[in-house]
Amino acid sequence: SSGINAEYGMSHWSQLGFQDAFSPLIEEFHYFHDFTNMILLYILVFVGFMIITITFRKVIHKGLLEGQLIECIWTLVPGLILIKIALPSLSLLYLIEESPSPDLTVKAIGHQWFWEYEYSDFWTQERAFTFDSYIIPERDLEQGMFRQLEADNRLVLPYSCKVRILVSRADVLHSWTVPALGVKADAIPGRINQLNFSSNMPGVLYGQCSEICGSQHSHIPIAIELIKLSEFNKWVSIN
Repeated sequence: SSGINAEYGMSHWSQLGFQDAFSPLIEEFHYFHDFTNMILLYILVFVGFMIITITFRKVIHKGLLEGQLIECIWTLVPGLILIKIALPSLSLLYLIEESPSPDLTVKAIGHQWFWEYEYSDFWTQERAFTFDSYIIPERDLEQGMFRQLEADNRLVLPYSCKVRILVSRADVLHSWTVPALGVKADAIPGRINQLNFSSNMPGVLYGQCSEICGSQHSHIPIAIELIKLSEFNKWVSIN
């Protein structure tokens, strides 16, 4: 750990929006969320205005009840709205599945109840560089640490690099989820799922297993530390 301020990438009790975006992918999700909510707000205001007008005036204009024009409007406008929402939505779906050539590949293997990380690109003594990441018990937390989110060994990654995470499991179903990166993949028996992302700034990010995996499901956090590539190379050489 390089001592990066853990405030980055965290949600706070008073915030109304999402966590800070640490990848272009989750930024696009935030834009799409805001765009869709604006459309919903316009619809809500219009429908609410119509309901209030009809309720208090108790008079409905004949043009709102019958006629080819109004039928064309209430058929075409909702269809155009759905198309306007669907196009960026489909674009994001394809963006999620995009698999560029990664600069770094890491395996995340779920256990009951900890994560095992394997840096497939680095080998020591004829085996890949691996370590386990356990939750830090509440009694051992220091000032500034976060309950049920801190891990004794963080997953250290370089930012501004294309990273591929291969998600698997050693026992039951797990799910590797980091909201600030906009990634989530289930660890399914007999399968290996793939995640691709590229973060754009340093920080400490937190996530949790999002698949109920047993009695200690809430005690299998994900802690990621994003550092410079030069610091990452130094960290790998030391470990």
